Amino acid sequence: MSDCNHNCSTCKDDCNDRDMIEKLHPKSSIKKVIAIASGKGGVGKSLVTSLLAVLLNKKGYNTAILDADITGPSIPKVFGVNDKARGDKDGIMLANRSSKGIQIMSSNMLLANNTDPVVWRGSLIANLVKQFYTEVIWQNVDYLFIDMPPGTGDVPLTVYQSLPVDGIIIVTSPQELVSMIVSKAVKMANKMNTPILGIVENMSYLECDNCHNKMKIFGESNVNEVAKEFKLNVLANMPLDPKITALCDKGRIEDVETPHLEKAIEALENLKVHTMNIAVPVLNDMIDPHLGNAKELHLYKTASRSIVDGAKLKVNPQSHEEIVDILKKYNVDVIVVEKMGSSFMRLMNEAGIKVVTKATGDPYYAVYQYLNKILQVAKEPNCNCSDDKKVKHILKR
Repeated sequence: MSDCNHNCSTCKDDCNDRDMIEKLHPKSSIKKVIAIASGKGGVGKSLVTSLLAVLLNKKGYNTAILDADITGPSIPKVFGVNDKARGDKDGIMLANRSSKGIQIMSSNMLLANNTDPVVWRGSLIANLVKQFYTEVIWQNVDYLFIDMPPGTGDVPLTVYQSLPVDGIIIVTSPQELVSMIVSKAVKMANKMNTPILGIVENMSYLECDNCHNKMKIFGESNVNEVAKEFKLNVLANMPLDPKITALCDKGRIEDVETPHLEKAIEALENLKVHTMNIAVPVLNDMIDPHLGNAKELHLYKTASRSIVDGAKLKVNPQSHEEIVDILKKYNVDVIVVEKMGSSFMRLMNEAGIKVVTKATGDPYYAVYQYLNKILQVAKEPNCNCSDDKKVKHILKR
């Protein structure tokens, strides 16, 4: 992967690692990325995606939806958003938010007519999904929901490999083939090392308005057995509700009141986002191979697997101890470097600062590599310049 240019559309290699994490737009801020997925179409992923964004928005969170179903977009329709996206020198500006402030990006917002088809090959569609993440300016988002296309093809693979997904919710239906559907989605998520928050069963029953009997028109559900098999939680059993359908058709999904997703909302609110402060020594916008004589540190604040803030710090250390003191002052949890000797690593360990080695090139991307477990915390030094004589020589550089 050392020669990878991260352009999958021209690549012939069969990669299945996560060495392709895309950078968020510098003006964007996203705390949690949640993918809504399924092994097949027609189970209501877009509905579940929209309702989760609506319900969290009503609780005071800033929510957003990235519509990754490029050839079958439906998110703008159910929210009644008809304006088109517009761009400037900074990136793709969101054309409009929903009436309640939910940020939305969809392929329909780029088309002259909403009924125009997107007749593209998979690689082009996958690249557009990445552009929606990197070029849209997502403003102060607490939860970004990705409405996934069905199946396990190019776009789901691109999302899991290229975007920092914090969790997946699998949507299914009560039909007999649910086991196969869920199995495909679970196995793909596990292969991509992405946590599954649980299963939402849609179209579980139809409740009579008069007698309130629950008619299971798709048969008895076996979602509990499937969830048990894969050690997952069932987050909701949602009914077929004509009232919700009518509101969606009118672009008024934000008027929906439903208690059925409360457990899913609780799971999302309880999803822990691990925050860290990470420092990288930088020389001429690239990782400085000599931390001992670094003149600039880039400081990154991260949440889960996303960089949410950054700053540049000019330094002039006279010793290894002084560098460690600077890192402690700024509450740095992790230092990402190319190499480090034994005495320097000992000082870092004593200060409780984790050391990540073998990082080169772009400091921002190196931090993403660590967040996504491509670069690991070093167990031993990888530089032989740890004796006093060689340390003094480096500090004179």
